[in-house]
Amino acid sequence: MSSASQSRPWDVHRLPSAEGRIFLVTGGNAGIGYFVAEQLAATGAVVVLGSRDAAKADAAMASIRSRVSGAHVRQLQLDLADLSSLKAAVDRLNLDHLDAVVYNAGVALDAPPRRETRDGHELMFGTNHLGHFALTQWLAPLLSAAPAGRIVTVGSFAARSERLDLDDLQSAQDYRPKRTYGRSKLAQMCFGFELDRRLRAVNSTVLSVVAHPGGALDSLTPSRRPVCVTTPGERLRALPAGLLVQGKDAGAWPVVRAALDSQVQGGQLWGPRVFGLRGTPRREPVPCHMADPAVAARLWAASSELAGTDTHLGFH
Repeated sequence: MSSASQSRPWDVHRLPSAEGRIFLVTGGNAGIGYFVAEQLAATGAVVVLGSRDAAKADAAMASIRSRVSGAHVRQLQLDLADLSSLKAAVDRLNLDHLDAVVYNAGVALDAPPRRETRDGHELMFGTNHLGHFALTQWLAPLLSAAPAGRIVTVGSFAARSERLDLDDLQSAQDYRPKRTYGRSKLAQMCFGFELDRRLRAVNSTVLSVVAHPGGALDSLTPSRRPVCVTTPGERLRALPAGLLVQGKDAGAWPVVRAALDSQVQGGQLWGPRVFGLRGTPRREPVPCHMADPAVAARLWAASSELAGTDTHLGFH
């Protein structure tokens, strides 16, 4: 890369070329994940949409192709709530390397009852955290085979005010949906930072970076029929909120920068510039409770046991 391109300020509307690179976006068929996939596709990269629902992935790919001339997009049937299915899913990728994966897919429930995955794990913790934790083991060889592989974990602003209960990770004793969701995202973010520490310890070429979209509302998001439709009335009513938060298209910006920018380093946290809620992406300080190595070590050991993974997740 030339010094001129390195010194040019990051422009969310003029992304660097990523032609020849391959990205996997979990949950790439909707929400933040869809806009991450659309923006990455515009760089010339091959973008694989990981999705449980083939019809929704087809609709997302059609939308991307209608907006990005010559887009290289494909889909992968991926169910993070079924840990036993993940190795076969990665085998179906049929790739010899993967340049980056964006861990974006997530379940957010806002009302009881508590639900479980087919493996018997609480649904949000099991999908958002354990699913991605286990997926890492199968993606490790592909990411290690890339010149500079990267894992981008998509966290949430909701994780800032939460703390993990290491004795009740799956909210079996005290289930409150919004809190359980926030804790599942906090677990993901702690994992992302701990993963980078472990990658550095084994001199891996792979980086682990964490990003979050800030406050991203459907009502401020431009329509992408049939993936998401926002009526003019909805947008009008949401305008006052737009002073503080943004749409999911802008919420994707820190995630895309974390995946693409050659200046980004492992262990960093990226989010929106204005109060961490809206605006162009910038690096943020990592909150202490997300970077506590003792908490992360206990979470890692518990996750490895629950997901039945190799403790090194394939990185040696």
